Amino acid sequence: MSTLAISVVICAYTERRWDDVHAAVASVRAQRHAPEEIIVVVDHNPALHDRLRRSLADVTVVQNRENRGLSGGKNTGVAVARGDVVAFLDDDAVAAPGWLAAFAGHYGDPAVAGVGGLTLPMWPGSTPSSALVGTPVPETTGTRPGWFPEEFDWTVGCTYRGMAPGPVRNLMGGNASFRREMFPLAGGFDSGIGRGFHKRPLGCEETEFCIRLRQRSPGSELVFDDRAVIWHRVPAERARFAYFRQRCYAEGLSKALVTQSVGSQDGLASERAHALKTLPRGALHGVGAAFRGDPAGLGRAGAITVGLAWTAWGYAVGVQGARRRSRRAQAEVVARSVDGGDGAA
Repeated sequence: MSTLAISVVICAYTERRWDDVHAAVASVRAQRHAPEEIIVVVDHNPALHDRLRRSLADVTVVQNRENRGLSGGKNTGVAVARGDVVAFLDDDAVAAPGWLAAFAGHYGDPAVAGVGGLTLPMWPGSTPSSALVGTPVPETTGTRPGWFPEEFDWTVGCTYRGMAPGPVRNLMGGNASFRREMFPLAGGFDSGIGRGFHKRPLGCEETEFCIRLRQRSPGSELVFDDRAVIWHRVPAERARFAYFRQRCYAEGLSKALVTQSVGSQDGLASERAHALKTLPRGALHGVGAAFRGDPAGLGRAGAITVGLAWTAWGYAVGVQGARRRSRRAQAEVVARSVDGGDGAA
């Protein structure tokens, strides 16, 4: 049996992550399942593109050919890729040596359209990215803020408490892979959703893509495998409560865009279960921990409450905005129709 050809796409946008990008690339080079190719897509930053082309001579470095943002960068990477499977790795993440091998193990099943992995946070004070390359376990993962609940690790791009290995609705975009033929079927990533085109830290471009893929290919499966491990760096500014609130609000806005695209039933199915089961359980655990002598437990319980409220607020604002845009569009259609009728008379 021939080796599965996997193209790895890393999207980059800023010189501030220069060392991180190189560590990410080095970790892909060190995979037990060798990649078919490594593609670095630079998001509308010509100076960074030129520097990376010079420093990564054995890597395909291209400029984002679509709209600014993560969706456009991913679509550009897919268009360049030659592999049977396209995998995505964040530019501030490092993959464990068995990452691609874990992905590859699932694609013998023709029903599997995509596989995602376990993304672990590297908090401030953790092992440097360059020291993670080729190692199965970091020396230290830094210090998680005591108030930060694991149920909200998605706010820093990591796997959150409540995710279980097996079939899932959607994969997390910074640690995911898909069969290449799925992209023309699903239509690629929506450039109106996700990071890069808006000042707020939006997301969900991979959620909308995965739901659209499943809607157009109902027999396809997406699988979460916790053996496909990457470590994702969390900068100090993202370990603060102010960012936590901002990210939750932005996620609500993003969910509104997703439901506008794919419908609320599919768009909110996983979120309902998380909000109704995992989050109340997490809040109770936090209160219980406080009674057992961990005062930060109350902070975690409070953060869960605030995070849920801010996400719901953002979603409500997003839905109202979508309705206003729809009404304006309908009014413009009516106005054009009336003007055309008057002109014909």
